[in-house]
Amino acid sequence: MVRAYFDNNANTPVLPEILEAMLPALQGAAGNASSIHQRGQAAKAAIEQARAAVADLIGAMPTELVFTSGGTESNNLAIRGVVEEWIRCQTGSASLPHLITSRIEHHAVLNVFEDLERAGHPVTYLAVGSDGRVDRADVAAALRPDTALISVMMANNETGVVQPVAEIGAIARAAKVTFHVDAVQAVGRVAVRVKEIGCDLLSLSGHKIHASMGIGALYVGRRTRLRPQLLGGHHERDRRAGTENVPGIMSLGAAAHLAQASGEPEARRLAGLRNRLEAGILASVPHSGVVGAGQPRVANTSNMYFDGIEGEALVIALDLHGFCVSTGAACSSGAVEPSHVLLAMGMTRRRARSCLRFSLGRQNTVDEVEGFLEILPGLVERLRRLSPVEASTLVQSA
Repeated sequence: MVRAYFDNNANTPVLPEILEAMLPALQGAAGNASSIHQRGQAAKAAIEQARAAVADLIGAMPTELVFTSGGTESNNLAIRGVVEEWIRCQTGSASLPHLITSRIEHHAVLNVFEDLERAGHPVTYLAVGSDGRVDRADVAAALRPDTALISVMMANNETGVVQPVAEIGAIARAAKVTFHVDAVQAVGRVAVRVKEIGCDLLSLSGHKIHASMGIGALYVGRRTRLRPQLLGGHHERDRRAGTENVPGIMSLGAAAHLAQASGEPEARRLAGLRNRLEAGILASVPHSGVVGAGQPRVANTSNMYFDGIEGEALVIALDLHGFCVSTGAACSSGAVEPSHVLLAMGMTRRRARSCLRFSLGRQNTVDEVEGFLEILPGLVERLRRLSPVEASTLVQSA
C-alpha cells in the first residue's frame, strides 16, 4: 500500500535499468574475475568498466578506486588503514597519532574513532553550530604535530547540510595531514570531484544512488598509504582481499553512468520537490520548522521538527497511510536517545525527538508530495491532541 517512499537516504530502490545491467552476472554469464578462462575475463572486464564509470563520477583515476561492501567498510578501511599504516611507519615511537573528526559524523565513522580512542588514540571531536556546519577555523586550531588523519563528511545523512570540505582539504594539505571524506550521502546528489576537495580518501555507497545493497567504493589517492583490513588474495591491488561482487559492481557502474548523465537536471527537480514539501508543511502545520534552513544542503533531503509530538509516533502514523519516512539515520532505528547530530547542533532533546527526515529519490513525483501534504496536517493535529502536556506547552509558547 506504499503511496510514497521518502526514505532514500536510508536506501534507494534499484531502478529497472540498473537491475538490467546486473542481470548477466546474476544469471551466471560472468565468472570469478580472478579466473583466466573466458568467463572469468568477462567478469574482470565488467568490473573494470564499472570502475572507470565510478571513478569518472568523482573525478578520480580508475586505479585509485577500491570496491568494498559499502560505506561502512569503506570508512573502516580508510580510517583504520591510515592509522595502522602511520603507526607501522613510525618505528621507534611509542606514541599513538592524534586524530580529528566531527560530532555529526555517521556512526560508521564516529564509532571507529571512539574505538580508536578507547585504544589510546587522542581524538578531537569538532563541534558544529546551530547551522550544522564544521568551522574550518576549528579544524586548523585542532591540528597538532602528531595529527595523522582528519575525517569530515561531505553531506550529513540526517540534515543534508553540506560541509566545507574543500576548505578543510586545503588546511589538511598545508599541514600534510591525510584527509578522509565520507561522501556516501553526497555522491550522485551534488558534484563530487576529489581533486577539487583535496581529499586523500573518499567513501561512497551504491545503495544510496539506486544501485544494489552490499556494494561501495573507496577512493584512495595515489600517494596515500593504508594498511588493508581484509587479508587473503591479491584482489583490488592488494588493498581489499575477497572475490569481487560482480553483480553489485555492475549495478554501481550503471548507477554512476546514470548519475553522471542526469546529475544537474535531477538535482534541480529534487530541489523543487523538497522546496514544495517544506513550503507546504510550514504553511499547514504550526510549530514546525526546517533544520539547517538557509545552509547549503543536498537537494533531496529535508529534516523538519514538529513541536508537541514524538517523531516515532508520526513515522508510524504516516506508515499506516502508506508514506515511508524516518526519524533520522536508519542505522539508529529503535534507539531511545534522540539524534546525536541534532543534539550537537544545540537542539533540545524534546525538539530533537520531534524531528522527521524526508529524503527524496528519482522515483518520487509531485503527485506524491501533494498527497503527503494532504495527509500530514491532520495526523500532526491528532497526535498533538493525544499529548495534552505537549499541547499545553505549545499554547504557552504561542
